[in-house]
Amino acid sequence: MSFPAHYERPPEHPRGRRDGEGTRERLLEVAAAHISAAGFHKMSIASVAKDAGVSQSGLLHHFRSKAALLSAVLEQRESEDNLFLFGDGEVPLGWDAFDALVSLSARNSTRPEMVQLFVRIAAEATDPAHPAHDWLARHYSGLRAWLSDAIDRGIAEGTMKEELPKAATISTAIAVLDGLQQQWVLDSEAVAMTGGVRAYVRGLKMLWGIGPESS
Repeated sequence: MSFPAHYERPPEHPRGRRDGEGTRERLLEVAAAHISAAGFHKMSIASVAKDAGVSQSGLLHHFRSKAALLSAVLEQRESEDNLFLFGDGEVPLGWDAFDALVSLSARNSTRPEMVQLFVRIAAEATDPAHPAHDWLARHYSGLRAWLSDAIDRGIAEGTMKEELPKAATISTAIAVLDGLQQQWVLDSEAVAMTGGVRAYVRGLKMLWGIGPESS
């Protein structure tokens, strides 16, 4: 899950030379698979390089360290989500933002490796010493900022009730998203991730929507 481009973003990291973009993308794909399967701490530069078909020095040409490789994997995931959600330049606000969460959940159901990557990193990176700790903090800060703006817009436009408990709604929405992702990773056959997000948003609209949105 990501957030609009005008909110706080991760710092840029140097990219490989243009003629090495194919190798760079392959390294990111392999690294994401390794992190999803075993976690950051068990991932090794040697194993990623081997599975990507490059030397360790070749990997380090693109990513100066294991932590830099992790940062690039997370930034790529975030960039893909941003493109999906905000590719037309319009930031969805009001109920459109919550509908966008349903759409993103549906998209994520087609890429289980990315869901598993997020679940794994979210569990590990609560440790302040983890190299993805700052990324995770920015992720949630940006997500809360976006949903806060979304609710403010909905109230201003008269599609959401003024008494909607904003802080609680935002925290609960994030908990629903993360909790369903975690359960889905454990058992995708038993857990309807997108259906759960859709039902949650529908319930919000019934409770706090005004006009057609409340039906």
